[in-house]
Amino acid sequence: MNSSSSQRFLALDVLRGMTVFFMIVVNTPGSWEYIWAPLQHAAWHGFTPTDLVFPTFMFVVGNALAFVEKKWKGLPDSKVLRIIFKRSLIIFLLGYLMYWFPFVHWNAEGGLDFNPVANTRIMGVLQRIALGYLFAALLLRYLKTEFVYRLGVVFLLVYWLLLLLFGDRTDPFSIATGAGTRLDLWLLGESHLYHGEGIAFDPEGLLSTLPSISNVIFGYAAGKFIKEKGKTWEGLAKLLLTGFVLIALALLWHLVFPINKKLWTGSFVLLTVGIDLVLLGALTYITDFLGRTRWTYFFEVFGKNPLFIYLLSELGAILLWFIPLGTDRQPVYSWLYENIFRHAGNYLGSFLFAICFTLFCWLIGWILDRKKIYVRV
Repeated sequence: MNSSSSQRFLALDVLRGMTVFFMIVVNTPGSWEYIWAPLQHAAWHGFTPTDLVFPTFMFVVGNALAFVEKKWKGLPDSKVLRIIFKRSLIIFLLGYLMYWFPFVHWNAEGGLDFNPVANTRIMGVLQRIALGYLFAALLLRYLKTEFVYRLGVVFLLVYWLLLLLFGDRTDPFSIATGAGTRLDLWLLGESHLYHGEGIAFDPEGLLSTLPSISNVIFGYAAGKFIKEKGKTWEGLAKLLLTGFVLIALALLWHLVFPINKKLWTGSFVLLTVGIDLVLLGALTYITDFLGRTRWTYFFEVFGKNPLFIYLLSELGAILLWFIPLGTDRQPVYSWLYENIFRHAGNYLGSFLFAICFTLFCWLIGWILDRKKIYVRV
């Protein structure tokens, strides 16, 4: 790998690391009652910085595909398919098992009862990443690249049409009666869906997975572009210009197809991809053009073991909520917030809890990096 390629990979690695860092921060506040607005998802239509995290993860999955395709070119289809399906299956199962974990719950008598599979959520964050990677990788392997780019746009338009045709006629973007919710209820069943919105509705449902594949495809396009253009002002200008154009198009489309993370609308895809391109351009300028890389290592730690650190954060938080303390059996998670971090104030304490938990995960990642241990699937 030449110098330019290395630096380009650094910019992508830092973007991936920033994404994991922010994902852990927004997922582990000390109290869900006290969260500053930018660290919350938009209630429905609209956009916050937190809404950028997940689609950026999909985007960087596409970036990575652009760098591994060279390794795949000399391999037989059977081996490439084995790699693609194996990775997709492992990531999907990890996501499924994470929602089932710790497989037991406390009953009223203080004993443990088994969590039935019948109530386990099927879709989720890692599951969507797995499916996005699977379909994007297969399309890019067997179809012409330019045609796949067009398909990325078609997916957004087809998804829009499906919501209009099969959703509630009075409100096609309804959370309760939208086309995506109807499909999930029919195929997966109410008990296998997310209930965090107060009803059976999965923000990572089956139908909305279709437009999320476009995030991976466009991420691949960005990775391929910066890999081929190298360290040029023209390449940087095109990257930034494309980002701003997509943001403008997203805002226009928002007038008829609202920006909505939980529905993963087409306007949401264009907006997040546009922002990701601008961020990637900014990181490329800082690391490549200015050569300022001393600050990047903190985020590189997250970027070198993203899946492991994300799983560590999720499983760690689940265990902290699961383990009780004292006679009142208060979860360790809430005990730490109430007895330590809340002294800094409700909102600041909740934020500091998230930062400290994230830094703990970083420390584990740093130890792994020092030992040159990188968990891959």
